[in-house]
Amino acid sequence: MFRNASRVALAVLGSAALAATAALPASADGHHRHTPQHSRYAVALGPVQYESPGRDDRSNRSLNAEWVTVRNNGRMPVSLRGWTLSDRSGHTYRFGNVRLAGHSQVRVHTGRGYDNRWDVYQNRRDYVWDSRDTATLRNDHHRVVDQVRWGHGHRH
Repeated sequence: MFRNASRVALAVLGSAALAATAALPASADGHHRHTPQHSRYAVALGPVQYESPGRDDRSNRSLNAEWVTVRNNGRMPVSLRGWTLSDRSGHTYRFGNVRLAGHSQVRVHTGRGYDNRWDVYQNRRDYVWDSRDTATLRNDHHRVVDQVRWGHGHRH
């Protein structure tokens, strides 16, 4: 009986692990490279959802399903005013009056929407993040703070 209970427990744990893997954003597929820069900022790029899931119909809903997370891993708040987030092709989003509290994050969506504490919008009408791309976060002095690369064939 103990042997059967162990098998059932292992099956449940395996199913939970598989479900958790399926729920990860596209950047977590094992083909990404995170290059944190040494700086005085505790700000870094977090998870990325590139290539909007589902049909690419250029609807605002589809565009906003593509995003990059910017995290403040420190205790102190950080103003992102003047910071930029860009891709390999040169698409650049400039942060406005965004203040990240300590241990908080904001998602930068591709489409249109109303900015709030958790989500900001690039107000674009076309996709930005490709299956092989690089997200680069720069501070208001144009210095690279963090960079994340993903996809096959990217250069290290």
